[in-house]
Amino acid sequence: MTEKLKIALAQVNLTVGDFSGNKDKILSYYDKVLAQNADLVVYPELCISGYPPEDLVLRKGFTKNSQETLDELIIATAGRNTAMVISAPINEGGKIYNALFVAENGRIIHQQYKHDLPNYGVFDEKRVFDSGQLPAPFEFRGARLGIFICEDMWNMKVTESLRGSDIVISVNASPFEVGKHKKRINRAEENIDVLHKPIIYMNQICGHDDLVFDGDSFVISRGKELLLRLSRYGEELAVTNWNKIENEWVCGSGEVAEYSCNEQVVYQAMMLGLKDYVEKNHFPGVIIGMSGGVDSALSAAIAVDALGADKVRLVMMPSRYTSEESVIDAEKCARNLGVELETISIEDAFEAFEDALSVPFSGKERDVTEENLQSRIRGVLLMALSNKFGHMVLSTGNKSEMSVGYATLYGDMCGGYNVLKDAYKGQVFALCKWRNGDIPEGSKGAEGEVIPQNIITKPPTAELRHDQKDEDSLPPYDVLDDILHQLIEQEKCVEDIISGGHDREVVERICHLLYISEYKRRQSPPGVKISPKPFSRDRRYPITNRYR
Repeated sequence: MTEKLKIALAQVNLTVGDFSGNKDKILSYYDKVLAQNADLVVYPELCISGYPPEDLVLRKGFTKNSQETLDELIIATAGRNTAMVISAPINEGGKIYNALFVAENGRIIHQQYKHDLPNYGVFDEKRVFDSGQLPAPFEFRGARLGIFICEDMWNMKVTESLRGSDIVISVNASPFEVGKHKKRINRAEENIDVLHKPIIYMNQICGHDDLVFDGDSFVISRGKELLLRLSRYGEELAVTNWNKIENEWVCGSGEVAEYSCNEQVVYQAMMLGLKDYVEKNHFPGVIIGMSGGVDSALSAAIAVDALGADKVRLVMMPSRYTSEESVIDAEKCARNLGVELETISIEDAFEAFEDALSVPFSGKERDVTEENLQSRIRGVLLMALSNKFGHMVLSTGNKSEMSVGYATLYGDMCGGYNVLKDAYKGQVFALCKWRNGDIPEGSKGAEGEVIPQNIITKPPTAELRHDQKDEDSLPPYDVLDDILHQLIEQEKCVEDIISGGHDREVVERICHLLYISEYKRRQSPPGVKISPKPFSRDRRYPITNRYR
């Protein structure tokens, strides 16, 4: 009986619906592990279709293509020493399952369907999949393997069903949020408390719309020692060596990837989300409106790091209210990033709009209407450049602003994607400081200070009227962010926030702005999820709503 096993972890970047591309990726990694004489290679959840396929699985052609690709991959194992763990959406008798297969020598030796279908946060699996029976361990080359399909690892009933396993494998498509790695490790340890066996945790790596899947695959021993941890935000292949010692399967130690701080992992999540969104949707690059402010500067830095300076277009659109300081800061930032800054003045267009509206606006005082006009003119110019040259407009609003509606529909909210959508203003400053002191893995940008210090230290302003500052309309961002975090992420009520030390009038006003701005957020572009409660599928509030 075999006393050794080689199990490979293929942390790969897959694309939803790209059956041919995903098959080629799977086979390219399969060839690599064949060369290393691996017994088994493990791929992420729904590697054949990509995850999450959402309502695509309801189309008969989709599950038909999924089955055809599965059959081809099974055949590819014929006459080979290496088996593979692969998964795909399968239509069986009119029921659609999130299905997993172990293919060996041209045939299926194990098959199971996901039992616990998540139906919270970003997940809607009960909408499209049927639940499978509880899984059971199976024999593989002298070892009893038990397999979780993602959410199954979080269901103790499924855990109990895998008692008797020698090695437990969890295949996942688990999206990133701050603190997620610790949650995964903690859950693996809870399963070890029941099963008393080592766990292989396999996660996918990719950006998909507003989700980023951060890899972070690992192996943890029955003694809860982290033996191997793959990189976050990069494709990677690792072959683990297992030996049967005193009737227990033990994995040899490997490299444990380390990350220094939350800013690093958040920044790299933003890079991956943007890179895959742009490249998988076949945009030639992005275009960003530079204001001389911190949000556009950080967005530009992330874009250059993710895509390269040659795929980033920066445009300054000054008005009568734009300070010389902002122009200088934007020019310096662009130079630091290695991108030429174009300048298109909006003054003539602004005057033309004011003239066109002079009769209907006669007798009315100037107010936010004229401020919004400037923002919308800039949006029109950016969209025109996008239409003409194909670059996607990257909008630059942060979560603090989007929470309270401090943004202009069809103006600064124009765009196809927003890397800062789930980042509070305080996080924006922290990310800028981190980037100036470090360079992310895989960056295509320059080392050193890329965001001028003056952009970080000067008071934030939209510059849509004379001497305007954000704090004219909003409380200081440290106060605002704390209130918003309690309202959104912690879902606290107003009275609890006030009792914690915040001013009643300020809290009630911020709460009111949060609720009445829902209609704006519904029209905002997608952006990278970094928190448990981004403004997307995780937080679904009605627009018409009088509950306070």
